[in-house]
Amino acid sequence: MKEITGLVKGLEDQAKLVRKEIIRMIAAAQSGHPGGSLSATDLLTALYFHEMKLDPKNPDWEDRDRFILSKGHCCPVVYACLALRGYYPVDTLLTLRAFESTLQGHPDMRKTVGLDATTGSLGQGLSLGVGLALAAKLAKKDYFSYVLMGDGEQNEGQIWEAACTAVKYQLGNLVGIVDQNGLQNDGPTDTIMPMESLAYRWRSFGWQVIEIDGHNMTEILHALSLAKCNTDKPSMLVCNTIKGKGVSYMENVVEWHSGAISDAQMEQAFADIERGV
Repeated sequence: MKEITGLVKGLEDQAKLVRKEIIRMIAAAQSGHPGGSLSATDLLTALYFHEMKLDPKNPDWEDRDRFILSKGHCCPVVYACLALRGYYPVDTLLTLRAFESTLQGHPDMRKTVGLDATTGSLGQGLSLGVGLALAAKLAKKDYFSYVLMGDGEQNEGQIWEAACTAVKYQLGNLVGIVDQNGLQNDGPTDTIMPMESLAYRWRSFGWQVIEIDGHNMTEILHALSLAKCNTDKPSMLVCNTIKGKGVSYMENVVEWHSGAISDAQMEQAFADIERGV
């Protein structure tokens, strides 16, 4: 029990560092997508700092686990995780969106070490994940492929084509994650394109579905463990989250889907994150 408690506490502390770097880089760039990056921070911290097999010194390691950020505009959270894992110096984060920077406004695997896919157009990441998972299965490799999607992104039809394909080929090595924060660029997801219960929809497509609090590290770790135990069907984690999580003036505010952060706002955000609002 002490070991689990220590792991959870360590990951929670790590998530605070990730959140601070997200704020810092977007403030430096005066452009970016803080809301969805912050809502996914706990999920990606669990993946990058505990669950996934990775080697920053050998980023192209053939047997590594793969990660695809389907909601590519939220790349600051991935960039922060990669930097803090040692893929490149943390100061590189301050070049976000700069001309000729390795850290573009959407992930580009040709420029950024540690990325497994180039993303940006919503709805395509799960298809890429299916391809990677199928390749692993055919090659008899044991790596997993993880795909993070937004809840607004579930409006895209290609996602559901990929969902059918993953079930057909029994891709138990594929784990999808929906960051269900309830807001997308133009407003609440349930008014722009109502999807009713995402958990029900994914189950109806034949996936193993695990619905959790996407900010509860214990639940996240348990869900990721359950997903790896299912060998004959893909798993979908439907994660209830808060857009802008950890920063008081951003939480559940659709205007912080994207935007510039002032120095004063940055300092307020740091204070909020540190005390755990």
